[in-house]
Amino acid sequence: MNIAANIADDLETAEANDGVGPALFADAPRSVSFNKLRKRLLRQVRQAFDDFDMLKGQKRWLVGLSGGKDSYGLLALLLDLKWRGLLPAELIACNLDQGQPNFPKHVLPDYLTKIGVRHRIEYRDTYSTVKEKVPEGATYCSLCSRLRRGNLYRIAREEGCDALVLGHHREDILETFFMNFFHGGRLASMPAKLLNDEGDLMVLRPLAYAAEDDLAKFAAAMQFPIIPCDLCGSQDGLQRNAMKEMLADIERRMPGRKDTMLRALSHVNPSHLLDPKLFDFSSLGVTDPS
Repeated sequence: MNIAANIADDLETAEANDGVGPALFADAPRSVSFNKLRKRLLRQVRQAFDDFDMLKGQKRWLVGLSGGKDSYGLLALLLDLKWRGLLPAELIACNLDQGQPNFPKHVLPDYLTKIGVRHRIEYRDTYSTVKEKVPEGATYCSLCSRLRRGNLYRIAREEGCDALVLGHHREDILETFFMNFFHGGRLASMPAKLLNDEGDLMVLRPLAYAAEDDLAKFAAAMQFPIIPCDLCGSQDGLQRNAMKEMLADIERRMPGRKDTMLRALSHVNPSHLLDPKLFDFSSLGVTDPS
């Protein structure tokens, strides 16, 4: 399959097909601006597929669905590509209900049933564990994420999936890079493709090239039933929020810097850094002219 083939210019031609596409986009805007946004996001997802060989040997994907704009957008774009015959993997949407107070349990199953998507809703009260283990005033994100990821790995195995697919986007990747840079003393971020420690599941991030602003516009236009995170989203002073504000300020003063920074992460020159494990500096020497 040549995933880099051009998307049809006229999205309206898709109405001639049968499948989940029309159901998912039935109430979407018919405007030129929305079609351009939709095509741009589709193109970026397909570019990530191609650059990181995400479709290699894949048969079934577990798509993590939190109820936020990013994971809704991820699912919609994957379903759109599958509907167009450009994604061979079977998709299973999965929400992990972590026991947060007042979580609207009906929203996701109702929505997924409405659009005809196979799904699994799993209840695990990790909320109580996080509240018990994390000291007052500390941030919940790290422990909450580890517990959620462990459960999603388990569910993926139980469903016979090859990969866990997550909705992290361009800003998530850049924010993680700068968190590691400023607070961890290392150059690392979220990879677009990762093999888990056990070696039996891929973790894929097809939205790696997608801008958060585009995903927010897409979610608003699609009228996704957004569920806010009342656990970590209510905490102030998170390191990630500081990174988000810093990047937003840089982008305001120098438009286009986010894309430049993202490109930098894919153009690494080890000989111009300071890690002797990545480059053999000891082998460098001046050639004797004699």
